[in-house]
Amino acid sequence: VQLQASGGGLVQAGGSLRLSCAASKILPRFNVMGWYRQAPGKQREMVAIMTYGGDKHYADSVKGRFTISRENLKNTVYLQMDSLKPEDTAVYLCNGKRQFDNTDLWGQGTLVTVSS
Repeated sequence: VQLQASGGGLVQAGGSLRLSCAASKILPRFNVMGWYRQAPGKQREMVAIMTYGGDKHYADSVKGRFTISRENLKNTVYLQMDSLKPEDTAVYLCNGKRQFDNTDLWGQGTLVTVSS
């Protein structure tokens, strides 16, 4: 079972990208789905997460620029990224967490490169 992320690419500063992440098969629902990123030489950091009930949390660095959404029945999560900056360059990984069986599932990552 995998989470498959897509939508990364090369974009100029100020541009937009939309990332998508879906489970490769039908799964019990995730309590939390979200996006993390890891830039070269840096630790992985949370970008945005969203609960099944609709609560959203963003890193301060992306508030007002990124928007997370999800389709619960499809276990799919999206990240709309606007006003991109070079410092947003990183591999973006999607994640799904489920409490009842302690699932913590990661996708393979998609590379986002923002040129100045």
